[in-house]
Amino acid sequence: MRILVVEDERQLCDDIAEDLELERYTVERCYDGLTAWEHILVEPCDLVILDLNLPGMDGLDILRAIRQEKPELRVLILSARSALSERVAGLDLGADDYLTKPFELEELEARVRALLRRDFAPRSVAVSAGALTLDAQRREITADGAALPLTRKEFELLEYLMLHPERTVSQEELLDHIWESDSNPFSHSVRMHISSLRKKLRQALGYDPIVTKIGQGYRLEVER
Repeated sequence: MRILVVEDERQLCDDIAEDLELERYTVERCYDGLTAWEHILVEPCDLVILDLNLPGMDGLDILRAIRQEKPELRVLILSARSALSERVAGLDLGADDYLTKPFELEELEARVRALLRRDFAPRSVAVSAGALTLDAQRREITADGAALPLTRKEFELLEYLMLHPERTVSQEELLDHIWESDSNPFSHSVRMHISSLRKKLRQALGYDPIVTKIGQGYRLEVER
C-alpha cells in the first residue's frame, strides 16, 4: 500500500512517514500543497494523509480536486482545525476520516489500517446488484427504486456484498474490512447486523437476497 503524507511541519511529516514505514507501508512525503497535488496527479497512491493549513494550495482545495479527479482515492484529514464545523466541512467534501492534532501515532496507525482494509465504491459511480442500487456519491442504497433506510453498519455490510456479488464472503472477511482492527472475531456482531439487514431487505423486496452458506459465510444473489 502506498501512502502520501502531506504536512508542512517537516518534523511531524517525517515522524509520521517513518512510523508508517515501520508498519511496512510505502510512504512519500510532501511539505506543501501544490507539490502534493502535482504528485497525486502523476503517482499511484492508496491513501493521502492531508493537513489543511498548507502553503501553495489549501488542504480543502486539494480534497475538492481529489474528489473531482480521483474520487476513489482515500483521504484522511490531519489538522489542528478541531472545531465541529471544520470537521463537518472536511467530511462533507468527501474526506474518509478526520483526525485532529495533537494525536497519538498509535491511533493514526489504527485509522490507516481501517481505511486501507475497506473496499469503497468509487464515489462517481452507481453500483447495481439485482434490484439494489448503490449511489456512492450520496451514500444511499435503493431497493426497487425506493430508498432503503439502513444503519451505518448495515450500509457497509450491504455495500461490501454488492461490491462482491455472487461470491461467498466469510464473517472473518467482513470483520476485517468493516469493523475495527481490535474487534472480537468470536462476537455475534456480524450475525446480528446481517439479521437486521435481512429483515429490511425482505420488507423492501419481498424476499431476502442474502444467502447463508453454513460454515462459509454470506453471498448476495443477484438473480432470484
